[in-house]
Amino acid sequence: MTALAASVPAAAPTPTARDRRRWARLLVDERAEARLYRELAKRREGEEREILTALAEAEDRHAAHWLALLGGEPVRLPRPGVGTTTLGWMAKHFGWLFVLALAQQAETRSPYDDEPYATPAMAADEKIHSEVVRGLAARGRRRLSGSFRAAVFGANDGLVSNLALVLGIGATGVAPHFVLFSGLAGLLAGALSMGAGEFVSVRSQRELLAATDPNDHGGDALLHLDLDANELALVYRTRGMSGTDAAARARRMIEAAHGLDDLPALTGPIRTTEDHEVVGQAWGAAVSSFLFFASGAIIPVLPWMVGLSGLAAVVAALVLVGISLLLTGATVGLLSGAPPLRRALRQLAIGYGAAAITYVLGLVFGVTMG
Repeated sequence: MTALAASVPAAAPTPTARDRRRWARLLVDERAEARLYRELAKRREGEEREILTALAEAEDRHAAHWLALLGGEPVRLPRPGVGTTTLGWMAKHFGWLFVLALAQQAETRSPYDDEPYATPAMAADEKIHSEVVRGLAARGRRRLSGSFRAAVFGANDGLVSNLALVLGIGATGVAPHFVLFSGLAGLLAGALSMGAGEFVSVRSQRELLAATDPNDHGGDALLHLDLDANELALVYRTRGMSGTDAAARARRMIEAAHGLDDLPALTGPIRTTEDHEVVGQAWGAAVSSFLFFASGAIIPVLPWMVGLSGLAAVVAALVLVGISLLLTGATVGLLSGAPPLRRALRQLAIGYGAAAITYVLGLVFGVTMG
């Protein structure tokens, strides 16, 4: 056996045939994870590619450990697990952030916590991998969050509000064409309202952030400040630095100003570029909100558009909207690193709850008016 295999904890029991089968499974899974990270690395550049490549190399080290324990390449190897295989397929066909979010959840379930033949370093590696993948996914979420928030909110608002509207109107007993007209009117009014509201909201947030960005208006005053008695340190304290660090930075800035032809900038240390990225672009958020609200709001109306009416239309609308709510809820859960099933069921409960309330109200008004 190699030195790598010899690094197995001394307390590990004598291996059995079952142990060797498990090693083969771990070998296959580690190789599959390495391929996954390399596939994701192909889609990135710069630092992100380097990080993903380093993760793949770490998985290669783990695979080499199990290969050494097995004494060489086995004649037959098991197939990779369903989860790992699925992730590998998705890495080639879906966005990298979606796959990273799934990989983040997979990395939290380390197979080495109770594995007697894994080294402590391997178990530690897996825990660190979870944080590395979380950090990479967080980068993508920050870039996506503005338009993604508008898209998700828009789609769910369209689904829930228009389902509630058509069921409430339909429960009063009006003609099917009136339910259809109400649903289409609700779609247009809601989409315009969502788009306009999102535009105003994002534009206002960006203007607020712009007003709080540090600037260089005082840069030309550096040459005239007293080295030991000045208020420049107060500028840095307002930007989050401690008193000691702010005083040291102020002294360095003034000394630099006297020794340079070009005055140094006063900006820093805090910048809000990432805050602007999180908020997103106003027009992008508005268009996303409009389109996704409309795409969600059209679903409850589809049964009436194809000629259904009465209970058949209501049931069809509930089924279509239910499937859509489960999908959007699961997607939000996956991208946020949360359990997708829980998020999906929460979305379904909220949507059906709102629809049930308006349907009951429609029945009451229908009976009263009748």
